[in-house]
Amino acid sequence: MTDGGGPLAVDVASLRFRNPILLAAGTAGYGSELEGVIDLDAIGGIVTKAVSLQPRSGAPEPRVAEFDGGMINAVGLANPGLAEVSRVHVPWLATHHSQTRKLYNIVGFEIDEFAAVVRGLEEAAVAHPSAIDAYELNVSCPNVKQGGTEFGADPVSLRSVVARARAVTTRPLFVKLAPTLSDIGAAARIAADEGADGITVVNTIPGLVVDVERRKPAIGFGSGGVSGRAILPVGVLATWKVSRAVKLPIIGLGGVSEATDALQYIMAGATLVAIGTAALRDPRFPQRIVADLARWCDRHGVRALAELRGSLEWPS
Repeated sequence: MTDGGGPLAVDVASLRFRNPILLAAGTAGYGSELEGVIDLDAIGGIVTKAVSLQPRSGAPEPRVAEFDGGMINAVGLANPGLAEVSRVHVPWLATHHSQTRKLYNIVGFEIDEFAAVVRGLEEAAVAHPSAIDAYELNVSCPNVKQGGTEFGADPVSLRSVVARARAVTTRPLFVKLAPTLSDIGAAARIAADEGADGITVVNTIPGLVVDVERRKPAIGFGSGGVSGRAILPVGVLATWKVSRAVKLPIIGLGGVSEATDALQYIMAGATLVAIGTAALRDPRFPQRIVADLARWCDRHGVRALAELRGSLEWPS
Protein backbone atom coordinates (compact mmCIF):
# COMPACT_ATOMS: atom_id res chain seq x y z
CA MET A 1 0.00 0.00 0.00
CA THR A 2 1.24 3.49 -0.82
CA ASP A 3 0.75 6.70 1.11
CA GLY A 4 -1.08 8.35 -1.78
CA GLY A 5 1.98 10.00 -3.32
CA GLY A 6 4.37 9.11 -6.13
CA PRO A 7 4.13 9.40 -9.91
CA LEU A 8 0.88 7.44 -10.15
CA ALA A 9 -1.10 9.57 -7.69
CA VAL A 10 -3.83 11.70 -9.26
CA ASP A 11 -6.14 14.42 -7.97
CA VAL A 12 -9.71 14.29 -9.22
CA ALA A 13 -12.57 16.56 -8.16
CA SER A 14 -11.07 17.30 -4.73
CA LEU A 15 -10.13 13.64 -4.19
CA ARG A 16 -6.63 12.15 -4.21
CA PHE A 17 -6.31 8.67 -5.66
CA ARG A 18 -3.13 6.74 -4.84
CA ASN A 19 -3.10 5.55 -8.46
CA PRO A 20 -5.48 5.82 -11.44
CA ILE A 21 -6.70 2.22 -11.46
CA LEU A 22 -10.30 1.53 -10.42
CA LEU A 23 -12.49 -1.56 -10.47
CA ALA A 24 -15.44 -0.88 -12.76
CA ALA A 25 -19.05 -0.99 -11.63
CA GLY A 26 -20.53 -4.47 -11.63
CA THR A 27 -17.19 -6.18 -11.11
CA ALA A 28 -16.35 -5.08 -7.56
CA GLY A 29 -19.56 -5.94 -5.72
CA TYR A 30 -19.66 -3.61 -2.71
CA GLY A 31 -16.08 -4.34 -1.70
CA SER A 32 -16.60 -7.04 0.91
CA GLU A 33 -17.20 -9.69 -1.75
CA LEU A 34 -13.60 -9.22 -2.93
CA GLU A 35 -11.88 -9.61 0.42
CA GLY A 36 -9.11 -12.16 -0.02
CA VAL A 37 -9.59 -12.14 -3.80
CA ILE A 38 -8.32 -8.75 -4.94
CA ASP A 39 -5.95 -6.52 -2.99
CA LEU A 40 -8.07 -3.38 -2.74
CA ASP A 41 -5.20 -1.59 -1.00
CA ALA A 42 -3.17 -1.82 -4.21
CA ILE A 43 -5.57 0.13 -6.43
CA GLY A 44 -6.94 3.64 -6.52
CA GLY A 45 -10.58 2.87 -5.94
CA ILE A 46 -13.67 0.82 -6.62
CA VAL A 47 -16.95 1.64 -8.29
CA THR A 48 -19.60 -0.39 -6.53
CA LYS A 49 -22.22 -2.60 -8.06
CA ALA A 50 -25.38 -0.70 -9.00
CA VAL A 51 -27.62 0.70 -6.29
CA SER A 52 -31.29 1.20 -7.17
CA LEU A 53 -34.15 2.53 -5.09
CA GLN A 54 -35.76 -0.90 -4.80
CA PRO A 55 -34.16 -4.38 -4.91
CA ARG A 56 -33.85 -5.93 -8.36
CA SER A 57 -33.69 -9.65 -9.08
CA GLY A 58 -32.09 -9.05 -12.45
CA ALA A 59 -32.01 -10.97 -15.72
CA PRO A 60 -32.50 -14.72 -16.16
CA GLU A 61 -29.48 -17.03 -16.11
CA PRO A 62 -27.06 -17.59 -17.64
CA ARG A 63 -26.03 -13.95 -17.29
CA VAL A 64 -22.50 -14.07 -18.67
CA ALA A 65 -20.82 -15.74 -21.64
CA GLU A 66 -17.31 -15.39 -23.04
CA PHE A 67 -16.41 -15.17 -26.70
CA ASP A 68 -13.14 -14.73 -28.54
CA GLY A 69 -12.18 -11.16 -27.73
CA GLY A 70 -14.42 -10.42 -24.81
CA MET A 71 -17.53 -11.14 -22.80
CA ILE A 72 -21.24 -10.52 -23.08
CA ASN A 73 -23.44 -10.06 -20.04
CA ALA A 74 -27.00 -9.26 -19.07
CA VAL A 75 -27.17 -9.04 -15.29
CA GLY A 76 -30.19 -6.77 -15.36
CA LEU A 77 -28.75 -4.40 -12.74
CA ALA A 78 -29.48 -6.96 -10.03
CA ASN A 79 -28.83 -5.47 -6.59
CA PRO A 80 -30.26 -5.58 -3.05
CA GLY A 81 -31.61 -2.02 -3.19
CA LEU A 82 -30.89 1.19 -1.31
CA ALA A 83 -32.08 0.08 2.14
CA GLU A 84 -29.83 -2.99 2.32
CA VAL A 85 -26.82 -1.23 0.80
CA SER A 86 -27.21 1.53 3.39
CA ARG A 87 -27.62 -0.94 6.26
CA VAL A 88 -24.94 -3.51 5.32
CA HIS A 89 -22.46 -2.26 2.77
CA VAL A 90 -22.02 1.41 3.68
CA PRO A 91 -20.87 0.56 7.26
CA TRP A 92 -18.48 -2.10 5.96
CA LEU A 93 -16.87 0.27 3.45
CA ALA A 94 -16.50 2.90 6.15
CA THR A 95 -14.22 0.63 8.19
CA HIS A 96 -12.15 -0.99 5.43
CA HIS A 97 -9.52 0.21 2.94
CA SER A 98 -9.37 3.82 4.08
CA GLN A 99 -7.08 4.95 1.23
CA THR A 100 -9.11 3.22 -1.48
CA ARG A 101 -11.67 5.61 -2.95
CA LYS A 102 -15.28 4.42 -2.99
CA LEU A 103 -17.59 5.49 -5.80
CA TYR A 104 -21.20 4.27 -5.81
CA ASN A 105 -22.84 3.40 -9.12
CA ILE A 106 -26.41 4.77 -9.12
CA VAL A 107 -29.24 3.55 -11.35
CA GLY A 108 -32.82 4.65 -11.79
CA PHE A 109 -35.78 4.02 -14.04
CA GLU A 110 -37.54 7.34 -13.53
CA ILE A 111 -35.86 10.75 -13.35
CA ASP A 112 -36.42 11.22 -9.62
CA GLU A 113 -35.01 7.83 -8.65
CA PHE A 114 -31.37 8.81 -9.18
CA ALA A 115 -31.61 11.70 -6.73
CA ALA A 116 -33.62 9.57 -4.31
CA VAL A 117 -30.87 6.94 -4.19
CA VAL A 118 -28.15 9.56 -3.75
CA ARG A 119 -30.17 11.24 -1.00
CA GLY A 120 -30.60 7.91 0.78
CA LEU A 121 -26.89 7.16 0.62
CA GLU A 122 -26.11 10.65 1.89
CA GLU A 123 -28.30 9.93 4.89
CA ALA A 124 -26.45 6.67 5.49
CA ALA A 125 -23.14 8.50 5.21
CA VAL A 126 -23.98 10.83 8.11
CA ALA A 127 -22.94 8.06 10.49
CA HIS A 128 -20.28 6.69 8.09
CA PRO A 129 -18.76 9.64 6.20
CA SER A 130 -15.67 7.74 5.06
CA ALA A 131 -17.77 5.14 3.26
CA ILE A 132 -18.61 7.31 0.25
CA ASP A 133 -16.26 9.44 -1.83
CA ALA A 134 -18.29 10.00 -5.00
CA TYR A 135 -21.17 8.80 -7.15
CA GLU A 136 -21.38 7.50 -10.70
CA LEU A 137 -24.75 8.05 -12.40
CA ASN A 138 -25.47 5.30 -14.92
CA VAL A 139 -27.64 7.21 -17.38
CA SER A 140 -27.72 4.27 -19.78
CA CYS A 141 -30.76 3.01 -17.84
CA PRO A 142 -34.12 3.07 -19.67
CA ASN A 143 -36.57 5.78 -18.70
CA VAL A 144 -39.76 3.76 -18.22
CA LYS A 145 -41.92 6.89 -18.46
CA GLN A 146 -40.45 7.75 -21.86
CA GLY A 147 -40.87 4.43 -23.60
CA GLY A 148 -37.54 3.01 -22.50
CA THR A 149 -35.31 5.69 -24.02
CA GLU A 150 -31.96 5.88 -22.23
CA PHE A 151 -31.67 8.93 -19.97
CA GLY A 152 -28.34 9.76 -21.58
CA ALA A 153 -29.85 9.81 -25.05
CA ASP A 154 -32.50 12.42 -24.18
CA PRO A 155 -31.04 15.87 -23.42
CA VAL A 156 -34.03 16.92 -21.28
CA SER A 157 -33.93 13.77 -19.16
CA LEU A 158 -30.16 13.91 -18.84
CA ARG A 159 -30.29 17.50 -17.60
CA SER A 160 -32.91 16.63 -15.02
CA VAL A 161 -31.13 13.52 -13.72
CA VAL A 162 -27.82 15.31 -13.21
CA ALA A 163 -29.32 18.54 -11.85
CA ARG A 164 -31.49 16.74 -9.29
CA ALA A 165 -28.64 14.51 -8.13
CA ARG A 166 -26.40 17.57 -7.88
CA ALA A 167 -28.94 19.25 -5.62
CA VAL A 168 -28.77 16.55 -2.96
CA THR A 169 -25.01 16.03 -2.56
CA THR A 170 -21.79 17.98 -2.42
CA ARG A 171 -19.77 14.87 -3.22
CA PRO A 172 -18.33 14.50 -6.74
CA LEU A 173 -20.68 13.22 -9.43
CA PHE A 174 -19.47 11.25 -12.44
CA VAL A 175 -21.89 10.64 -15.30
CA LYS A 176 -21.46 7.35 -17.16
CA LEU A 177 -22.25 7.56 -20.87
CA ALA A 178 -22.94 4.88 -23.47
CA PRO A 179 -20.75 4.53 -26.59
CA THR A 180 -23.88 4.32 -28.77
CA LEU A 181 -24.81 7.99 -28.25
CA SER A 182 -24.92 9.88 -31.54
CA ASP A 183 -22.95 12.77 -30.02
CA ILE A 184 -21.19 11.71 -26.85
CA GLY A 185 -19.44 15.06 -26.57
CA ALA A 186 -22.76 16.91 -26.51
CA ALA A 187 -24.04 14.61 -23.76
CA ALA A 188 -20.89 15.27 -21.76
CA ARG A 189 -21.42 19.03 -22.12
CA ILE A 190 -24.98 18.73 -20.82
CA ALA A 191 -23.73 16.78 -17.80
CA ALA A 192 -21.03 19.39 -17.18
CA ASP A 193 -23.51 22.27 -17.45
CA GLU A 194 -25.73 20.65 -14.80
CA GLY A 195 -22.93 20.24 -12.29
CA ALA A 196 -21.20 16.95 -13.04
CA ASP A 197 -17.64 16.73 -11.74
CA GLY A 198 -16.52 14.06 -14.19
CA ILE A 199 -17.52 11.75 -17.03
CA THR A 200 -17.18 7.97 -17.28
CA VAL A 201 -16.83 6.42 -20.74
CA VAL A 202 -17.77 3.93 -21.89
CA ASN A 203 -20.54 1.63 -20.86
CA THR A 204 -20.86 -1.73 -22.61
CA ILE A 205 -21.95 -2.04 -26.27
CA PRO A 206 -25.16 -3.92 -27.11
CA GLY A 207 -24.48 -7.25 -28.76
CA LEU A 208 -25.64 -10.80 -29.38
CA VAL A 209 -23.68 -14.05 -29.07
CA VAL A 210 -25.33 -17.18 -30.46
CA ASP A 211 -24.81 -20.71 -29.17
CA VAL A 212 -24.85 -22.43 -32.55
CA GLU A 213 -25.37 -25.92 -31.11
CA ARG A 214 -28.55 -24.82 -29.32
CA ARG A 215 -29.45 -22.16 -31.90
CA LYS A 216 -30.19 -19.85 -29.02
CA PRO A 217 -28.56 -16.79 -27.48
CA ALA A 218 -25.65 -17.63 -25.19
CA ILE A 219 -27.20 -15.69 -22.29
CA GLY A 220 -30.65 -15.95 -20.77
CA PHE A 221 -31.87 -12.45 -21.61
CA GLY A 222 -30.92 -12.84 -25.28
CA SER A 223 -28.88 -9.74 -26.08
CA GLY A 224 -26.48 -8.13 -23.65
CA GLY A 225 -23.61 -5.73 -23.11
CA VAL A 226 -20.29 -6.48 -24.77
CA SER A 227 -17.11 -5.79 -22.79
CA GLY A 228 -13.49 -6.88 -22.87
CA ARG A 229 -10.58 -6.46 -25.24
CA ALA A 230 -12.79 -6.01 -28.30
CA ILE A 231 -14.12 -2.62 -27.17
CA LEU A 232 -10.80 -0.99 -26.26
CA PRO A 233 -10.66 1.25 -29.38
CA VAL A 234 -14.29 2.29 -28.81
CA GLY A 235 -13.56 3.42 -25.27
CA VAL A 236 -10.36 5.24 -26.20
CA LEU A 237 -12.11 7.14 -29.01
CA ALA A 238 -14.99 8.10 -26.72
CA THR A 239 -12.48 9.34 -24.14
CA TRP A 240 -10.75 11.49 -26.73
CA LYS A 241 -14.08 12.94 -27.93
CA VAL A 242 -15.22 13.75 -24.40
CA SER A 243 -11.85 15.31 -23.54
CA ARG A 244 -12.31 17.66 -26.49
CA ALA A 245 -15.84 18.55 -25.41
CA VAL A 246 -15.43 19.25 -21.68
CA LYS A 247 -12.70 20.14 -19.22
CA LEU A 248 -13.70 17.56 -16.65
CA PRO A 249 -11.86 14.52 -15.31
CA ILE A 250 -12.65 11.35 -17.27
CA ILE A 251 -12.81 7.76 -16.10
CA GLY A 252 -11.91 5.70 -19.16
CA LEU A 253 -12.89 2.06 -19.32
CA GLY A 254 -13.44 -0.74 -21.74
CA GLY A 255 -11.04 -3.46 -22.84
CA VAL A 256 -8.03 -2.74 -20.62
CA SER A 257 -5.88 -5.88 -20.65
CA GLU A 258 -2.39 -4.48 -20.07
CA ALA A 259 -0.65 -1.34 -18.89
CA THR A 260 -0.30 0.12 -22.37
CA ASP A 261 -4.09 -0.01 -22.73
CA ALA A 262 -4.42 2.17 -19.64
CA LEU A 263 -1.82 4.49 -21.12
CA GLN A 264 -3.89 4.79 -24.29
CA TYR A 265 -6.81 6.04 -22.21
CA ILE A 266 -4.62 8.49 -20.30
CA MET A 267 -3.01 9.86 -23.46
CA ALA A 268 -6.50 10.26 -24.95
CA GLY A 269 -7.50 12.38 -21.95
CA ALA A 270 -8.53 10.10 -19.08
CA THR A 271 -7.48 10.82 -15.50
CA LEU A 272 -8.63 7.48 -14.09
CA VAL A 273 -8.88 4.08 -15.77
CA ALA A 274 -11.35 1.40 -14.70
CA ILE A 275 -10.93 -2.34 -15.20
CA GLY A 276 -13.77 -4.81 -15.48
CA THR A 277 -13.60 -7.96 -17.57
CA ALA A 278 -9.85 -8.46 -17.12
CA ALA A 279 -10.23 -8.41 -13.34
CA LEU A 280 -13.01 -10.98 -13.50
CA ARG A 281 -10.74 -13.25 -15.51
CA ASP A 282 -7.66 -12.69 -13.33
CA PRO A 283 -8.19 -11.12 -9.87
CA ARG A 284 -4.48 -10.31 -9.59
CA PHE A 285 -4.52 -8.25 -12.76
CA PRO A 286 -5.45 -4.86 -11.21
CA GLN A 287 -2.48 -4.77 -8.82
CA ARG A 288 -0.19 -6.06 -11.57
CA ILE A 289 -1.20 -3.27 -13.92
CA VAL A 290 -0.41 -0.70 -11.21
CA ALA A 291 3.11 -2.13 -10.93
CA ASP A 292 3.48 -2.20 -14.73
CA LEU A 293 2.39 1.44 -14.98
CA ALA A 294 4.96 2.45 -12.36
CA ARG A 295 7.70 0.63 -14.25
CA TRP A 296 6.68 2.22 -17.54
CA CYS A 297 6.76 5.70 -16.01
CA ASP A 298 10.18 5.00 -14.49
CA ARG A 299 11.58 3.79 -17.83
CA HIS A 300 10.26 6.83 -19.67
CA GLY A 301 11.20 9.41 -17.04
CA VAL A 302 7.56 10.30 -16.31
CA ARG A 303 7.32 12.03 -12.94
CA ALA A 304 3.54 12.40 -12.89
CA LEU A 305 0.72 11.02 -15.00
CA ALA A 306 -0.39 14.57 -15.69
CA GLU A 307 2.56 14.75 -18.11
CA LEU A 308 0.87 12.07 -20.24
CA ARG A 309 -2.76 13.08 -19.89
CA GLY A 310 -4.19 14.33 -23.16
CA SER A 311 -0.80 14.09 -24.90
CA LEU A 312 -2.22 12.24 -27.91
CA GLU A 313 -1.09 13.97 -31.12
CA TRP A 314 -3.91 13.86 -33.64
CA PRO A 315 -2.98 13.69 -37.36
CA SER A 316 -3.12 17.08 -39.04
